Amino acid sequence: MAKQRHEAPTESIALRAFAVLEEVVRAAAPMSLDEVTHARGLPKPTTFRILSLLQSADLLRREPLTKRYTVGPRLTAFALDLWRQSTLRVQWHRALEEAVDEIGESCNLTILEGDKVLYLDRVETRRPLRLHLEPGTRVPLHCTASGKLFLCQMSREQIRRLLGPEPLESHTDKTITRYADLFEDLARVLGTQVGTHDCELFDDSVAIAVPIADTAGYIYAAVAVHAPSSRESIESCMRYLPALRKAASRIAATMTPPPAEPPGRSAPAAKGGRGAAKHDSGVLVRPTVPAKRGATARTSSRRPLR
Repeated sequence: MAKQRHEAPTESIALRAFAVLEEVVRAAAPMSLDEVTHARGLPKPTTFRILSLLQSADLLRREPLTKRYTVGPRLTAFALDLWRQSTLRVQWHRALEEAVDEIGESCNLTILEGDKVLYLDRVETRRPLRLHLEPGTRVPLHCTASGKLFLCQMSREQIRRLLGPEPLESHTDKTITRYADLFEDLARVLGTQVGTHDCELFDDSVAIAVPIADTAGYIYAAVAVHAPSSRESIESCMRYLPALRKAASRIAATMTPPPAEPPGRSAPAAKGGRGAAKHDSGVLVRPTVPAKRGATARTSSRRPLR
């Protein structure tokens, strides 16, 4: 059981609210009222009032079925605004530009946000035939190259809880809609560490993605290349892996790891809650710009789906 963080009695309500907000943002999974209460060491009525206040301001969102709290739309927009102002954006964008110059196709940088893939940055190809997607775009997990990378490090129970009942939403006649097929595809992604999209979200579109991970293997971002399927295939895109991995390495070098936490403190991921948010090693590399990573259990990407 995690140790409670006892707050100073003189702490203002504003600082308490910020601490609660920070607690939910840092969690890999949405948090319950009891989990936030225990983590912050506050009285339960106080925690509930703070959570309700943050929810009413759209800084947090309460999931209708589980009643758990997660990042709200206003906070996400704020994080994106911070990212746009960050000097790191220049370095990330330059790495993508160099990849596009070498590859000749569009490249993007993504993170996991809740049950979606969020585009942090994208550089389009100069070719006239292309799929144009703006930074800030959100796409599904089960039918995208980056999304499969994020999913492959989760347990099957977590994936089902995150994506909901089957059939999964179909976007084209190639979309994977059954969990048996998805788990088979994710096992391949886990082994190769390359996510693929073969006309599953958009017709005439293929993509591959490579991970940006910490030293323990937790994937917190991805770099992908997109191209029309009339011009490229999954197989032909594989020749771009060196350029993608070089861009991923350059972007990863700008990320700053927080202090490591002692290992073995987390509860089993299947029970959900705060314990599922800890990596086995206690080390997680985070972007210096706040960004919600969503409901991913930080288990090593080297482990098979369970």
